[in-house]
Amino acid sequence: MRKSIQRVWLILPVVIIFIIGGFLYQGLGKDPSILPSNLINQPWPEFSAENLFDATKMETKQSFVGEPALVNVWATWCPTCKAEHEFLNTLKQQGVKVLGINYHDERQLAIKWLAELGNPYDITVFDPNGVLGIELGVVGAPETYLIDADGTIIAKHIGELNSRNWPDLESQYLTLMRDYNNAK
Repeated sequence: MRKSIQRVWLILPVVIIFIIGGFLYQGLGKDPSILPSNLINQPWPEFSAENLFDATKMETKQSFVGEPALVNVWATWCPTCKAEHEFLNTLKQQGVKVLGINYHDERQLAIKWLAELGNPYDITVFDPNGVLGIELGVVGAPETYLIDADGTIIAKHIGELNSRNWPDLESQYLTLMRDYNNAK
């Protein structure tokens, strides 16, 4: 009896290490840029915010609906936003509708930034206090949402959007565009 208890105590740490290792191994295959969001399959939140270029023009949820689009949360203070910006310009040139939310930023810096780097956005909302960002659960810039024509959030990508990770969103976007074009 005493020997079997000793064996259990010898084997137990090995079993615990394998269990912990299994959990860690499971986490290695996960993409950290894809975080679960309570907003997936939910409507885009109602909002009213100034247009970045024209403070007298108010943008609302209705500005974002009508056809599938990417909605990109960005800021001039964000180095990762700058890294992804050229790719967003490429998507725009390919006909992808891209909407922007300028997050916790200064208007004049944002306007200058877009003038220098190109403007991939059909509409840019100015969110200097992060109010819309809070509604979306933004944890930091950049974040990109894929919405359908009705404004339902289909997917959320955290971090730089680029040619390596775009194919995951692209397949969903192309499906939405096909359905949208077939419904016209």
